[in-house]
Amino acid sequence: MKNQHSLKIFILEDDVWYGSMLQHYLAMNPDYEVKRFHNCKDFLNHLHERPEVVTLDYSMPDMDGSEVLKKIKEIDAGIQVIIISGQEDIKTAISLIKNGAFDYIVKDDDAKDRLWNSLLHLKEIDGLRKEVEQLKEQVGKKYDYSKYLIGKSASFEKVFGLIEKACKTNITVSVTGETGTGKEMVARAIHYNSDKSKKPFVAVNVAAIPRELIESELFGHEKGAFTGAITRRIGKFEEAHNGTLFLDEIGELDINLQAKLLRVLQEREITRVGGNEVVPINVRIIVATHKNLLEEVQGRRFREDLYYRLIGLPIQIPPLRERGNDIIILAKHFMDQFCKENNTDRKLLSPEAQQRLLSHAFPGNVRELRSVMELAVVMADGDTILPEHITLNSNSSVNDLMNKDRTLKEFELQIIQHYLDKYDKDVLLVAKKLDIGKSTIYRMIQAGELNAR
Repeated sequence: MKNQHSLKIFILEDDVWYGSMLQHYLAMNPDYEVKRFHNCKDFLNHLHERPEVVTLDYSMPDMDGSEVLKKIKEIDAGIQVIIISGQEDIKTAISLIKNGAFDYIVKDDDAKDRLWNSLLHLKEIDGLRKEVEQLKEQVGKKYDYSKYLIGKSASFEKVFGLIEKACKTNITVSVTGETGTGKEMVARAIHYNSDKSKKPFVAVNVAAIPRELIESELFGHEKGAFTGAITRRIGKFEEAHNGTLFLDEIGELDINLQAKLLRVLQEREITRVGGNEVVPINVRIIVATHKNLLEEVQGRRFREDLYYRLIGLPIQIPPLRERGNDIIILAKHFMDQFCKENNTDRKLLSPEAQQRLLSHAFPGNVRELRSVMELAVVMADGDTILPEHITLNSNSSVNDLMNKDRTLKEFELQIIQHYLDKYDKDVLLVAKKLDIGKSTIYRMIQAGELNAR
């Protein structure tokens, strides 16, 4: 059965033995559908079958290779042509590539391996092209980030205002905020509402890539640059050409590579690992980090010159615990979304459950809230989410106790509430654990300062 993702390859080769050898070799890849032709007439009569790749013997007896290439491109410019020649003629190779050939390979002992690698490279480029085409379709309409960045708090309204400013220019943007606050969502909102919206958006998590691979990942590499580099590979900068490159967790970038990144940003050109060719690039840069980069500069873990190059328009995303009623707005959104995705009836969020959410610090921010609400929908038997359906990390409130300035009274209330949650609202046990009078706790509950339901 034909693989729907197979690559259709036509081999045009008058040498029967050599053509059979190529066909057998390429057919070893189950993703390749290979046909062989001995003469140009037969080949051209079958070109309506639209192969994706043609390997063309340059010295065909019945037609010049340049002429065959021209006819192929006239019929379908999208067909990729790899020239295979018995002679190493640099001028001819350059001329053919200028006229649309993808590669020029000399017939020698390494020819079949170079052909194999050329096809792998071609498939990689074709895959990127298809991704870009899909991206263009997806962003044909204006990206409405209000559907993805949800909130009405004053602190979050400031974020919306800065996004609007960032969309109008190509200024570098630095997005800061705790893990889980939605930094990549902000970056996507800026890209898809800018004049680069129909160009690639490429995201790279710097912290997720091993230190020894990050340079190749960003700038690409040439064949043979290191062990395992069997073919040329373009990097994320080239992939994002004319679009946006989002560098997440930029604060984790190795100090030795920061100098190279600075040069790329200044010169607007890259050189692949193991190569000498200078490749011009045109990308909009958006960076994100949960760290305080100025403190990293002061600690000599981040270059000062790179910091000023990247700071651009700073957007600080507030943590969820500082966004007030946005917690409830987001909770309801995640509930509705999860119910819709799983074809279940919509559920209500009880006032008591809302209070439980509002009393939690959410160190994992929006990402944590989403997980909490999805689990709550699963745990609820009826049509209403109750406090017992909401599972929170009991240690997180204490872990984040010092993350926000509070009055002594506010600290006291948070600590007592944490213990009430931890010990199932057992006032007597909490009073004993904290060495305070139970009447003090009851008085706070009666005043509405604590939740004991």
